[in-house]
Amino acid sequence: MARKFTHTISRRELVAGLAATMATAALLPRFARAQNLDVLNQGAEWAPGFDSGARAAPVRGSRYATLTQSTVQSLEEAINNYSIIVRQRGWPEVPYVQRLRVGTSHRAVSAMRERLIITGDLNQVAGVSNVYDSYTESAVRRFQARNGLTPDGVIRESTIAAMNVPAEVRLRQLETNIVRVRSMAGFLGERYVVVNLPAAHLEAVENGNAVLRHTTIVGKPDRASPVLQAKITEVNFHPFWTVPASIVRKDLIPKMQQEPDYLYKNRIRIYDQRGRELASNQVDWFSNDATNYMFRQDPGEQNSMGTIRVNMPNPHAVYMHDTPSKNLFGEELRFHSSGCVRIQNIRDFVAWLLRDGAGWTRQHVDQAIAAGERVDAKLARVMPVYWVYITAWANPDGVVQFRDDVYGHDGLGIRPMASYRG
Repeated sequence: MARKFTHTISRRELVAGLAATMATAALLPRFARAQNLDVLNQGAEWAPGFDSGARAAPVRGSRYATLTQSTVQSLEEAINNYSIIVRQRGWPEVPYVQRLRVGTSHRAVSAMRERLIITGDLNQVAGVSNVYDSYTESAVRRFQARNGLTPDGVIRESTIAAMNVPAEVRLRQLETNIVRVRSMAGFLGERYVVVNLPAAHLEAVENGNAVLRHTTIVGKPDRASPVLQAKITEVNFHPFWTVPASIVRKDLIPKMQQEPDYLYKNRIRIYDQRGRELASNQVDWFSNDATNYMFRQDPGEQNSMGTIRVNMPNPHAVYMHDTPSKNLFGEELRFHSSGCVRIQNIRDFVAWLLRDGAGWTRQHVDQAIAAGERVDAKLARVMPVYWVYITAWANPDGVVQFRDDVYGHDGLGIRPMASYRG
């Protein structure tokens, strides 16, 4: 069980301890000084949404991908650094405060500044005081981005909760994840795709660099997206969607009991085992009768897959796709699907997938969507795709990232950030 840090250290003790650490074979070179961080950008399953209009841009700042051959070495360095922090009694606990902004003064800020100095988010020359100044705000933004929180510099309960995860637990989290990363540390391909499920985040990787990053929606904790390796084979424009049996039971039947015209409004058709189309009033929605039929949603903007499906044959029957519920991409916690992965700005991603051989451009992708007709575009070469579960990782720039163990695979007893949302 992790030790709880209860000793309140003075500024003098803190600075002296950090100086000793820096002097010990320069064990914290990039960790303490790295200040440039690339900030990574509910309702029914078919709820309407809106498109933010954002475009996926080439990655600015750090191009380091989450999963490359260098990730193991970076994690080893992070483990060494966090071991030093643990040996020096971790970091102080930050008292709970409802909200803090720039210009306010509070006793919690002093502990917070000490906490941020220890992990290199705040330069130690900024010192320790009760004032929440612009230096502290920048450090908080950096900390929030490293922990998958909205990097707005505003202190809320979820940010304090992340700061108060003990150093010993963070160290164990790094040690747990290096085992996962080592198991995949071989050659992953010249071009490949990584979906990090706890981060709800996709990277298109080329020659070890993340050339595109996309926000995603992944499975709910009770319908978790699986860890898998597969090959992307084709892209379907304007696909039909066949509703999985699990969604028929858990979502569709209850929805029809509440809204008898739900299928009609969402253009979902019913077929019996002979392929004959049925009317919704031919089904008893207050029994399991509906599980005997196939439900298929017509193509279109209202389709649960949006206008694009990325095919990747695998035993779990999951895939990646567009979505009409684009408002969900703006949420901090993006665990809403039934196992598949929804991709924001999917057109840019598809253009990257289809670039080689087929010669597709973003303009061609837009034209295929505007045409409104079913098109199946095969990749010239299949693309490796990895759905991984990495809750802690580090890059050669010294930035260490942590994410919520949303599916409970780490087994370290960290309270999920979701429980801090009002």
